Amino acid sequence: MTESDTSPETAKEKSKAAAYQVLARKYRPQNFDDLIGHGSMVKTLRNAFASDRIAHAYILTGVRGVGKTTTARILARALNYVGPDGADNGPQIDMPVEGRHCKAIAESRHPDVLEMDAASRTGVGDIRELIEGVRYAPVEARYKVYIIDEVHMLSTAAFNALLKTLEEPPAHVKFIFATTEIRKLPVTVLSRCQRFDLRRIEPEVLTDHLGSIAEKENVTIERDGLWMIARAAEGSVRDGLSILDQAIVQHTAQKNEDIVSAEMIRDMLGLADRGSVWALLDACFKGDTKSALENFRSQYDAGAEPTAILRDLLDLTHLLTRIKAAGPAAAAHGPAGEADAERAKTMADALEMNALTRAWSLLMKGLGETQIAPDAAASAEMGLIRLAFAADLPTPDEALRALKKNSLRGAVGATGPAGGAGNAPQAAQQSAQVYDLHPTRTPKIVVPQVRTFKDVIQLAREKRDAVLRVELESYVHIVSFAAGRIELRLHDDSPPDLANRLALRLKEWTKNQWVISVTNEAQGEETVRGAREREVMEHPMVMHAMELFPGAEVTSIRDVEAAIAPVPDDDEDAPVDPDEDEVAAAMSANAGKQRQETGKA
Repeated sequence: MTESDTSPETAKEKSKAAAYQVLARKYRPQNFDDLIGHGSMVKTLRNAFASDRIAHAYILTGVRGVGKTTTARILARALNYVGPDGADNGPQIDMPVEGRHCKAIAESRHPDVLEMDAASRTGVGDIRELIEGVRYAPVEARYKVYIIDEVHMLSTAAFNALLKTLEEPPAHVKFIFATTEIRKLPVTVLSRCQRFDLRRIEPEVLTDHLGSIAEKENVTIERDGLWMIARAAEGSVRDGLSILDQAIVQHTAQKNEDIVSAEMIRDMLGLADRGSVWALLDACFKGDTKSALENFRSQYDAGAEPTAILRDLLDLTHLLTRIKAAGPAAAAHGPAGEADAERAKTMADALEMNALTRAWSLLMKGLGETQIAPDAAASAEMGLIRLAFAADLPTPDEALRALKKNSLRGAVGATGPAGGAGNAPQAAQQSAQVYDLHPTRTPKIVVPQVRTFKDVIQLAREKRDAVLRVELESYVHIVSFAAGRIELRLHDDSPPDLANRLALRLKEWTKNQWVISVTNEAQGEETVRGAREREVMEHPMVMHAMELFPGAEVTSIRDVEAAIAPVPDDDEDAPVDPDEDEVAAAMSANAGKQRQETGKA
């Protein structure tokens, strides 16, 4: 070891380097007043402590870096707060001065505040060891507090072992859990804890917080630069402080710079220039593909990431849509800076809502493709080309309105070389000719003429309703028949809904209302089937055949002409009617079954 290595100056520099803490640790909140963005949780805890309604188990959930573990330590301090002079007034939310146990708890070395990382101690044995220590009273503090970080990493057996103790712990024990995956916790654990959701910190709040820390570090950073850091942190205070630490190192390296500019932070984060992004979005909305690609390539060559460019375009599109929907006052929710607000108002006035929503959809699709594409720059350029070409296309509602007005061809004719008011009728005629190429053809409705009951049966045959046709032939005795009105008597085996079905079918087929009345008097003509059978059996040829073959029975009667009639050419694929006797036999069997069931009832 040389003399220079052991000099006082070298030792002092080494000691200073060893004592350095990153900003995320140096400015970690020490009490509830230092927490930012969690006012609702602090208010709930304050009321609980004031009314002495302190829960025995808490669970803190949220994304990384929002302060779950920090809040757990502050809560452990509040539960065990004792003044520096030994005054014990019970748990306190307000801790204006450092208490007797505060420093040891903050440094994770207090014997009664036990922190456990569930990511490395997931087994049931670790939980059994914890439960074993629950029985013993605290050594120094008021409560024995167990802080379990990333509690969702515990195994199922570990959770089951913890349940009983978690539900009925001793009075001197408090549990505080922290997790980023609240959905992975069993419902049995969630129901035993008081839950607090720590939300992402708003960019405006985080920007102010980063600015105050930069002042404490004697570093001046432009407001736009702080905004970029806050947006890159995505609501995480720890991530924001880590990026701020990196920006301060950039400032230290540039000793000739008195201020950390937004340009430096943009280069550090690989972000796009704000003004260039506005110009890029304007070129896309105007359909200027060449300018859009040149703008994107210049930003990409300067170090901007393709995904960052598309995200910035999405941010601006969202800002323009908010202004279009809610008015100019919505510009206050966008990026800081009057120039952005004024430019956004001007561009929003010149655009339609349909164009903005379409741009959002195309940019979202382009961003998703860029994130997984092997060549991110090429994918981003394809997304910009789609957006630029879509600017010239009418939206669906615009196209429909144009079609309704027949103005697509008419507008061209009216503004042609010989345009003017005199050509308007000619343009209208051309437009009418264009849209009359495929006129709507109204089919000619032919209403069948029904004059007799046989026409009704024939209509059922033509409509291929074989069941109704056979029922009409077998079960209906006509009392009187007139156009629009039928009076009939039904056979005992007829279905109970036959009259209603007949009325519905006649209304459907003839487009007229029919009244079907049923009478129970023993009157009316013979059924069609009965009359037909009687006519056949009285025929001399049939009578002579029955004499030649004593005991023979006629099981089926068919019309020879109908059996050999050819099927029309335009109806070759139509289904063939089932045999009427088979249908009648099936209906008779069903009717007999219904009568048997009715008799049993």
